[in-house]
Amino acid sequence: MNDISILTIYTGGTIGMVLNPETGSLVPFDFHNVYKQIPELEKLHYHIDAISFDPLIDSSDIQPKHWIEIATIIKDNYESYDGFVVLHGSDTMAYTASALSFILTNLNKPVIITGSQLPLGVLRTDGRENFISAIEIAAAKEDETPIVTEVCLYFENTLYRGNRTFKYNAENFNAFVSGNYPPLAEVGVYIKFHKENIHKPNFKRLKLRTKIDPRVGILKIFPGIQPSFVKAILGCKDMRAIVLESFGSGNALTSDWFINELKDSIERGLIIINVTQCIGGSVEMGKYETSRKLLEIGVVSAKDMTLSSTITKMMICLAEEKENKAIIDKFTKSWAGEITE
Repeated sequence: MNDISILTIYTGGTIGMVLNPETGSLVPFDFHNVYKQIPELEKLHYHIDAISFDPLIDSSDIQPKHWIEIATIIKDNYESYDGFVVLHGSDTMAYTASALSFILTNLNKPVIITGSQLPLGVLRTDGRENFISAIEIAAAKEDETPIVTEVCLYFENTLYRGNRTFKYNAENFNAFVSGNYPPLAEVGVYIKFHKENIHKPNFKRLKLRTKIDPRVGILKIFPGIQPSFVKAILGCKDMRAIVLESFGSGNALTSDWFINELKDSIERGLIIINVTQCIGGSVEMGKYETSRKLLEIGVVSAKDMTLSSTITKMMICLAEEKENKAIIDKFTKSWAGEITE
């Protein structure tokens, strides 16, 4: 066994389920016995340790406090391991990947988040390949320096920047897409790293952002949306920010009632961020008449950020700053490659 050490963090989710031979039902797997379940790992000759959430969390139940818990485990073990693999349910994986990319400041080691569509205990599972490849990527070095030094999401032969991902398929093994940023690596016979797309290490000390304010909501517009519905969302008690999911490159209704509702909300202190409903592309307010009015009343552009990045980043901005101008200034800057500059 060589001197490469990897810590796996199992939060819950499909990948960690195996068949109980006595009952025939799927039960959580003890990742401390990972070599027994995936004997191929022994051929890598890495030292692999495991920490599991207790209790395990279905990804649908993931909350901001769990992002902090994962990040804290990484920080507490940062000097003892060469890389980290987070095993997570796929439904909210993009949110966790985005959040961790913002929480783990000055990250200089790989944090690879992966999971599966089928449990490890199922014959045709995609979990085995996803897990093995994630371990290999987390261990990859060049000149004693990790090749990957950011939070990534690995699924079905492709490594993505975590805060650029979107789950678009509930059935296929290739469940994720990164519409606005190219892959960091592609896995076939060999692992082909696209180093020009990967963050360069800065060798600064790892820090955590531990404050999160979850008072963010979503208003997704659609043809036929009713004034009463818009008013209810914008008037939701205690909300500090609303993410407006708009059409195309940031377009929305131009009806007076709609613009006035947004304008009134902004004037009373609500921050409204414009993010596109499209998987790829960017918000460009003012490009069309249907978005010019949004720009004029003070709606903030999320540019080409994903919905999950927009939400998780805004939660942190709200917690760290009090004044709207400071919140917006911080939000519109790129922290971890989530915005194309």
